[in-house]
Amino acid sequence: MTLLFKETINSMKNYLIIGGSSGIGAAVTDILSKNNNAIFATYNSNSNNPDTELIKYHHLDVLDSAFDFDFLPEILDGMVYCPGSINLKPFSRIKPDDFLTDFNLQVNGAISVLQKVLPRLKKSELASVIMFSTVAVQNGFNFHSQVAASKGAIEGLTRSLAAEFAPKIRFNAIAPSLTDTKLASKLLSSEEKKEVNAERHPMKKIGSAQDIAEMAVFLLSDKAKWITGQIIHVDGGMSTIKN
Repeated sequence: MTLLFKETINSMKNYLIIGGSSGIGAAVTDILSKNNNAIFATYNSNSNNPDTELIKYHHLDVLDSAFDFDFLPEILDGMVYCPGSINLKPFSRIKPDDFLTDFNLQVNGAISVLQKVLPRLKKSELASVIMFSTVAVQNGFNFHSQVAASKGAIEGLTRSLAAEFAPKIRFNAIAPSLTDTKLASKLLSSEEKKEVNAERHPMKKIGSAQDIAEMAVFLLSDKAKWITGQIIHVDGGMSTIKN
């Protein structure tokens, strides 16, 4: 895991984005950086980051217990944990280790980072943490057991941490439906697949990274200061509306 640091002058707030170089994480990073914030963002495999003097790189593995976040400022106002996977298979073809791999990436990774940066979040006047679930947790879909298992744990973790750290730190999760990002590229690899998946949604479109990022940025902001412990569905109506 490599860390990308984007530093702006007279920054308003300090944010840590885990998985901030592609997809939803990149969209969140872009919006926050335009608002004069200091953004710290990690990436795993995407190397297409802006090559400017304002960016510094640090190689880190979020599951490596030996690393620390000494490069961060003393106060951290928000964190977004984006790493995820979409592995859709019949249950009979999924090995127990496959579930564990997803759990380590999406749940243990978030826990590891949170425990290390918690002292910095506590020093903020009102910090906000955003994690990601999926519409498949609350709606049963074929072949989604591997995805829903770890993301269901994220929803439980979100609510538990919201209770434990209120009123000092807010914890919320966003549960998108299928979003047009690199992570979902296999499911949207043709115009026909895009049309079929769009038609499944009441809004008749596939969500974009920007759609999800706008909600994340709102939840990070002081405009959402009375919102915590929530699983926010940004899913084109998939979770509540039946066509």
